[in-house]
Amino acid sequence: MVSIKSLLCALVLSNLAAPVLAEEPVRHPLPNSSFPILQAVEVPATATTVYLSGTVPGVLNADAEKGTIAAYGTMEEQTVSVLNRIQATLESLDMSMGDVIKMQAFLVAEDGKLVDFSGFMDGYTQFFGTEDQPNLPVRSALVVDALANPGFLVELEVTAVRP
Repeated sequence: MVSIKSLLCALVLSNLAAPVLAEEPVRHPLPNSSFPILQAVEVPATATTVYLSGTVPGVLNADAEKGTIAAYGTMEEQTVSVLNRIQATLESLDMSMGDVIKMQAFLVAEDGKLVDFSGFMDGYTQFFGTEDQPNLPVRSALVVDALANPGFLVELEVTAVRP
C-alpha cells in the first residue's frame, strides 16, 4: 500500500519536473484608436526584462560632412537606421522586435522647422504593427533641443521582455 507521504512526494516532484509555461506580456491597445502604440502592457512575473541603451543612427552618406544631417539622413532614414540597429542587438540576444514592450523616442527638429513626426512614424511603422510583426510597444516621443551629435535627429531607447 502506498503511503500518503509517498504520494505527496511524487506529486511535488512531478510538479517540479513539469515544464514551466512561459507567459506572454498582456498588451492593451489604445481604446477607440488605430494609432500604433499601446495604452499599457503587463509583464508577467516569470519574464526577464531587457533594457537596451539609447541607440542612434549610423552614417548613411560617408561622403557628407561628418556631424551633419546629410551624413545620417532624413528623420525617416535615421529612424529606420536606428530600428535596424536595435533589431540587430535584439537578434544577438535571441530576441526580436516583437519582444519590445516600451520605447522612448528622443526627436530633434531641423533648424527652424517643426519635428518631422510623420517621417518618424513612417520609419516606426515599418517595424511595429505590420503583418509580419504585429506587436506594439507603449511609447513616449519627446522633442529635445539636441542629441550628442549635431547630425542626429533621433535616438531610441527600448525595453524588451523575454517570456
